[in-house]
Amino acid sequence: MSFDNLCKLLSEKHPATFASWVLGTPQTEVTVLKTELSIEPIRADYVTFLQLQGRILHLEFQTKLESTPPLPIRMLDYWVRLYRLYHLPVTQVVVLLLPPAPDTIIETAFNVEMTRHEYRVIRMWEEDVAQFLDEPALLPFAPLTATTQPQSLLQQVVQRVNQLEAVEQRSEIAAYTQILAGLKYNKELIRRIFREGMMRESVIYQEILAEGEQIGEQRGEQRGEQQGRLAEGRELVLRQLNRRVGELPQDVRSHIDTLSLEQIENLAEALLDFQGITDLEAWLSQGV
Repeated sequence: MSFDNLCKLLSEKHPATFASWVLGTPQTEVTVLKTELSIEPIRADYVTFLQLQGRILHLEFQTKLESTPPLPIRMLDYWVRLYRLYHLPVTQVVVLLLPPAPDTIIETAFNVEMTRHEYRVIRMWEEDVAQFLDEPALLPFAPLTATTQPQSLLQQVVQRVNQLEAVEQRSEIAAYTQILAGLKYNKELIRRIFREGMMRESVIYQEILAEGEQIGEQRGEQRGEQQGRLAEGRELVLRQLNRRVGELPQDVRSHIDTLSLEQIENLAEALLDFQGITDLEAWLSQGV
């Protein structure tokens, strides 16, 4: 999925949220309109048309400022087509996901002789992250907001994603956030921070910690701190593996019983990517 198409998907799944954001006022009665426009129909893959009360909102996402035809004339073209079709005022907002090259002029109007047409431009790199952290539908855009410490911002976003209570929503928003973060951050950094965040902040990790304490108390074993962590970690990794890949064969369980604390911690991280028992067996066969 392209970045532009993902933005379109999110804005059409949550039209009221996106309309409220770009307009700066709460919007409740919002419906998604088709993106086929006559005359000479065009299909806009990264354009969202929303109907508000007595107004049309044209929302467009751009990763790059350059386009063919140029953005100003394209916005004028859309405005004429929308007005001709709906006979309603049209508000147009372009969301630029990335800053252009230095000294590039970001135009906000088409202006030729006596014809002038204006539209708004939102620069994501100038937006305050707070409003994006407070709204799950906007969270995927948070890594692109204003910051002087990009890595800290990404860690903050991951923490907020992992605080979402619904498992399905958390998984979906995490995937979308990683895709859009890829516009700005190194993929390996994204992968590492998301993995660390899932281990440290997610419900699963908190469950591991809580269950580990409970197991330690029930067993009443008087071991050193490292031995206790190893036993608890191994027990809980086995529980998570059973949930993720199914019942483990005895030889696999025996192999896991031989792993060191460091290896158990590595397995706890790696299992987040496992889809089945073959993934676990492949991981264990890598000289572990």
